[in-house]
Amino acid sequence: MSDRMTSRKRMLAALNHKKPDHVPMAFMIFTGLNKRLAKERGSSDPAVAIGTQIELGLDTFVDLRFFSPHVSEIGHSDAPGIPVRFDNRVTMREWAEIPDDSRYPLLHKEYITPAGGLTVAVNQTNDWPYGDATSGTFQVPFMDDYLEPRCVKYLVETRNDLDALRYLLVPPTEDDLKRCYEAWDKGKHLARKHDLLLTGGWGVGGDVLAWFCGLQNAVMMSIEEPDFLEELLAVIDGWNKPRMQAFLNYGVDLFIRRAWYEGTDFWSPELYRKFFFPIIREEVRLAHEANTMYGYILTSGSMPLHDMLIELDIDVLIGPDPVQGKSTDLNRMREQLKGRICTWGGINGFITVEKGTKEDIDTAVREAIETLGPEGLILSPVDNVRDPSDEVWENVLVMIEAWKKYRG
Repeated sequence: MSDRMTSRKRMLAALNHKKPDHVPMAFMIFTGLNKRLAKERGSSDPAVAIGTQIELGLDTFVDLRFFSPHVSEIGHSDAPGIPVRFDNRVTMREWAEIPDDSRYPLLHKEYITPAGGLTVAVNQTNDWPYGDATSGTFQVPFMDDYLEPRCVKYLVETRNDLDALRYLLVPPTEDDLKRCYEAWDKGKHLARKHDLLLTGGWGVGGDVLAWFCGLQNAVMMSIEEPDFLEELLAVIDGWNKPRMQAFLNYGVDLFIRRAWYEGTDFWSPELYRKFFFPIIREEVRLAHEANTMYGYILTSGSMPLHDMLIELDIDVLIGPDPVQGKSTDLNRMREQLKGRICTWGGINGFITVEKGTKEDIDTAVREAIETLGPEGLILSPVDNVRDPSDEVWENVLVMIEAWKKYRG
């Protein structure tokens, strides 16, 4: 009888700090592959991407976000999973202007609610991906990382904005959930067919502050108007929880919260404990109550928070990055987290995999496995390999071969 594990069992062994037959490797995000498949095969079907990763020998997983109904007109690409709905009394308008004192067109969006209006204004920089002011076909998204560094007027600025914001953050309808469950069945069937881990998310919290307020403003708010920030986070949390519960009710193996902007690059440990800790503690409780594991994406600034993450009983820290993660030290991470929290990552995606030499990649793979493995490690480039070029694809294949050499 073979001792070889299925991919799901191997991933679950790693998540539970048990020794798998070998260290699993699963890309936390793999945009470059999706782009290659779209170009080569004309396919954006997530099942095709999953099948390709299986062929490469990877321990891929089925992320139900990619099987969800997508409501592109609202613009919530960074809060995927379940369609974002506004109250049916909300109306919107967008317009553009070309200020004399700016090098960029200024794009405006107004949300008109029964409690008043909310407006956002962003510079249309040269890399803006959502249309062009001169053509009149632009869009200002609702939840998107492109907002934060380009905003000149954020959506939420004062406590008076919260009543209007509640009309933009309404829970999913029964019809939304029915459509999601029907769409997710395709992903679940694929996971069961190949015995792959089934994941859902992304839950959001602090990242929404970047999109709605700007991170600098949010941090200042935590000091100058802490009650306002607590109320804002409570509004966001009240919107996020039903979306999370939908995945828990559906029966995913792992629920994932995106927390790229909740680390100590922005927040002190004291502020983290005050504003984020109680919310995450409740999310972890809900997940574990549903026999679901809880994953936390934080690729930089996690080191000072490790004791709190252990206290929170998080199952897996997704995104340890030894190159671009601020102060990330894999040896210290192993000492602090080994046997307590699984780590998913260990290799830098951009500098090491996309831009590095074959020797750089081989060394990074070996050091990650030797330091963080063999128990409690899921190897991955952090947090993405975006470039679909042939040169980068060769580096990806080098990384996979190095993994097969050192994985045990």
